[in-house]
Amino acid sequence: MSHSVNELARVRRLRSLFSSQPMSRAITLGIGDDAAVLSLASLGAAFEPSRMRGGQGAPEEHDASLVWTVDAQVEGTHFKTDWVSWADIGWRSFMAAASDLAAMGSSPVAALSSLVLAASVDDDALDALTRGQADAAAAVGAPIVGGNLSRGTETSITTTLLGRCAKPVLRTGARPGDGLWLAGSVGLARVGLLLTRQNRSDSRMQDVETEACLRAWRRPIARMEDGLTLAGLAHACIDISDGLSHDAWQLAEASDVQLVLDQAAVLEAGGEALVMGALVGGENPLELALVGGEDYALLAASSVPLSGFLLVGRVEAYESGPRLFMQTARGVVPLEPRGFDHFA
Repeated sequence: MSHSVNELARVRRLRSLFSSQPMSRAITLGIGDDAAVLSLASLGAAFEPSRMRGGQGAPEEHDASLVWTVDAQVEGTHFKTDWVSWADIGWRSFMAAASDLAAMGSSPVAALSSLVLAASVDDDALDALTRGQADAAAAVGAPIVGGNLSRGTETSITTTLLGRCAKPVLRTGARPGDGLWLAGSVGLARVGLLLTRQNRSDSRMQDVETEACLRAWRRPIARMEDGLTLAGLAHACIDISDGLSHDAWQLAEASDVQLVLDQAAVLEAGGEALVMGALVGGENPLELALVGGEDYALLAASSVPLSGFLLVGRVEAYESGPRLFMQTARGVVPLEPRGFDHFA
C-alpha cells in the first residue's frame, strides 16, 4: 500500500483504471482536465445542433463540442452550517461546478442536481438551499432540469453541468513565451472564511473590504463572461479552486512547461481587501493569495492580452526540476505548489 496519498495521485490512478474502457469516437477529452468534452458531430444526426433547433444543414461552429462537468460539496469538508447559510451553500455548490465550464470557454446549457440530505435538514433548510441553487443557476444561465434526492449521514450537493463551445480551451496548450493572465481576485475567499470562523471584524478594514472578502467566500462568481473571451486567444486555462500555486502547477504539468508568477502582480490581484484582511486575520497576504483556494478566478496562458485579465506571470520552456517559480524583488525563486487537497 502506498504511503503517499493525494488528490492528483488518485486522479491519475482512476484515469489508469478507467483507461481500458472502450471509448466512443464522440469522446474527444476524458479524465484530466476541468471537464470532459464530447464531439457533437460524432454523436450522430439526431444530436446535431441544427436538427435540435429545427434547422437544416451542418451543425453551427459554436456548438461543435459539448463540455460536461460535475462537482460535489460535502458538509464538514466544503462547508459547515454554523459558518454559512443554506442559501449560500446552494449558491456556492452551483458556482463551483460552473467555474469548470468557464475555464474551458464554454457557454452553459443546463444542470442536474443530486442532493443527499442529513436528517437535520428540514423543509425550511431545503427551501433555502434550493433558492441558492436556483439563484446561481439563473445568474449563470443554466437551468436545473432534474437530479436525484436521497438521505444520508451528512449533506452533500452534487452538481452536473453541460455546456457547449466551438473549441474548448484545455490545460495542455500553454507555450513558452505566453503571458500568464488572471481574471478575478485571489485570496479573498480565504480571508472571508477566516473572518467568518473568527466571527470578527476590525476597524482597520473598511466596510467595503470586509464585505468583499465575506462575499468572495459566501457568494463566489463563476467567471463565465471572462471564459468566453478566451476563444481563439488563450492557449490554455484552468480555474483557481484549490489555490493559485496548486492549480498553476497543474497547468504547467499538463502543458509540459514551467511557469513564473510575479509576486507584485499576484498581490495586486488581491487588492487592498486582501492585504487588510490578512492583517486582521494574522496571515500573510501572499500566502493567502497562493494557497487560499475557492477563488474561482481563471488563469490563462496567451501570447496576446486578454480583456478583463491581469498579467501575473509568464510561461517558459521546461527542462527539469521545479515547474513553478516566483519572480520577487530579489530574483526568481522556486515556488512550492500548495493548496487544498482532499487526501493529503
